[in-house]
Amino acid sequence: MSGHSKWATIKRAKGAADAKRGNLFAKLAKAISVAVQTGGGTDPAFNFKLRMAIQKAKEAAMPNDNIERAIKRGAGEGKEAIQDVVYEGYGPFGTAFLVEAITDNPNRTFNNIRHIFTKHNGNIGAQGSVAWHFETRGQILVERNNKNDLSDLELAAIDAGAEDVRESEEGLEVYTLPLDLEKIKEVLNKAGAKIAKSDVIKESSQGVDLTEEQKPKVDALFAELEEDDDVVAVHTSANL
Repeated sequence: MSGHSKWATIKRAKGAADAKRGNLFAKLAKAISVAVQTGGGTDPAFNFKLRMAIQKAKEAAMPNDNIERAIKRGAGEGKEAIQDVVYEGYGPFGTAFLVEAITDNPNRTFNNIRHIFTKHNGNIGAQGSVAWHFETRGQILVERNNKNDLSDLELAAIDAGAEDVRESEEGLEVYTLPLDLEKIKEVLNKAGAKIAKSDVIKESSQGVDLTEEQKPKVDALFAELEEDDDVVAVHTSANL
């Protein structure tokens, strides 16, 4: 299974400069607006996609006023409509990439993403070329700490309905059905888990192992895709 969009992404985010916060808020606002448009309205109680987008925004300390403006924009108030798009492509060494973006100008975004792939010896693929590699799952990352035994947290997650739990150097990786994510996260919180991240992800079933020499080249492509203003998520088959 591909492992890049787990702890590596958290470490990169924690090391980001405060100057990038405005760009992060802009991406989060786009995600909220599209969630309103495509997920079932402005009430997060009845819109799972919106609920998850708001949760991400609050975890990033995004002001409530910004969240409200993004919801209104999604409902058709204010600026021009935006849409979510997905690009599929190939990176170096046979790695597959799925790039989720939110944009008000698909042509601009496509050209930017294509340029990034080309720059890193990759290429944009046709629709459906790599999407079959990826499965939508809920993911909860639990950090190691001195207060809890990971085996107890693992059992709690399994009892709550987790599909898979994996132990890694950093802690536990808990995988769920998307709609079970919040329920299992709440169980882990009550059990005292230190949750680093919870999200609905796309995980590859065709993981590609890389040598230590190959990893930096694939990671550079991943990082530049993530930094694009319109990109909200990047998924890869690379095991980094």
